[in-house]
Amino acid sequence: MLNPASSFVYPTHIDRDSIDALPSRPGIYIFRDENDRPLYIGKSVNIRSRVLSHLRTPEEARMLEQSRYVEFQRTAGEIGALLLESKLIKDMQPLHNKKLLRRREMCTFRLQPGPRGLVPEVVFARDHDFARTDGLFGLFATRRAAVERLREIVLEHRLCPALTGLESAVRGRACFAHQIARCAGACCGAESVELHDARLLAALQHMRVVVWPYPGAVGIEEECDGWRQTHIVDHWFYVGTIDHRKGGRPVRRPAKGGFDVDAYKILVKPMLSGELRLKPMKS
Repeated sequence: MLNPASSFVYPTHIDRDSIDALPSRPGIYIFRDENDRPLYIGKSVNIRSRVLSHLRTPEEARMLEQSRYVEFQRTAGEIGALLLESKLIKDMQPLHNKKLLRRREMCTFRLQPGPRGLVPEVVFARDHDFARTDGLFGLFATRRAAVERLREIVLEHRLCPALTGLESAVRGRACFAHQIARCAGACCGAESVELHDARLLAALQHMRVVVWPYPGAVGIEEECDGWRQTHIVDHWFYVGTIDHRKGGRPVRRPAKGGFDVDAYKILVKPMLSGELRLKPMKS
């Protein structure tokens, strides 16, 4: 079988000046076609190295064939690059990037009291502000994906499919999963409803959506070669970046933000672990 790398040709049709201008610093880059349309947006702590790796990747031949030049935008650190990449992909919808999830399509689980204990209910971002609502578990693109994940959790922890709403329940009668030893028996009294509730909650804890932990917006400060930026985030929504170089302007706050799943995934762990330099922002 022919090795794809053996037939790979360096893409000399891509403007060499745009490649030579790439810095070995953090930021984002955009491959564009002959009509200036964005084909692919990426980020790196070393823009030059990352773009050159694209140019040597046979699996990306289709994107490279369409490309005519590469542009870049510096950031003062990795967090700024991640936030900017996420925003630009959503705004520009480049052809070769995976489409990012639109905020209103997201869903999650909320535990609701039922006739026999807590029941995970699928709720959507269009109806609930995930940044301000406690007791939510998991972030999913579709209801189907959420229900499939719940099935996996129920099976893994020997929870009851009937009590968790995955199948019809008949009071006092064991569910099918209990009959084949895959349910601890809350459906038929072999396990208390209270214990089942506690085990369900424990099984979901690693998926808990973190409520925004600050009273308002915060700034995340990054610095590179003496250049400082402050990335403003409010309730898991990336507002924009203040450039502290001479002539840098404050960002304008949008009239309406809201929970952004991509910003949340980028920031939640480093923010809660204390890795980021944070400062409160004036409203």
